Amino acid sequence: MRRMGILRSVLVSGFALGIVALSACSTPAPPTPRVSTGGESGLDRMERVTLAANRCWFKSNDPAFARYSLAPELSSFSGKPRFLLVPKGRPEAKPLLVVEAQSGSRTISTYGPLMGTGLAGRVDGDIRRWSAGSGACSA
Repeated sequence: MRRMGILRSVLVSGFALGIVALSACSTPAPPTPRVSTGGESGLDRMERVTLAANRCWFKSNDPAFARYSLAPELSSFSGKPRFLLVPKGRPEAKPLLVVEAQSGSRTISTYGPLMGTGLAGRVDGDIRRWSAGSGACSA
């Protein structure tokens, strides 16, 4: 008889612990703080810069960028949202320009073969202006 009482009390305790554990699962987790500089994440900044590059370089039919296509890669698990310029009609080709941000930093890096051409100064100026918040297509 005494064993039945002990067994019953163990079962009731286990049941109570199970209910507590299940209720903890339904409680929403606290929000994870966003790491950003100046109130803006690297992704926010790259979205703005990518939209400006698309509007100013491609939708405007700028002849300097007619041979290229924009390939955005903003959802990056590396923490480095970026966009690429690739040869027009060849999205699988090696990038000619990489423009990327890093989470927690205000820096936007530009690199690739295109930065060794006459377009380098233009690209640098445009990226600096857009990353600073301007949406203007020219200085």
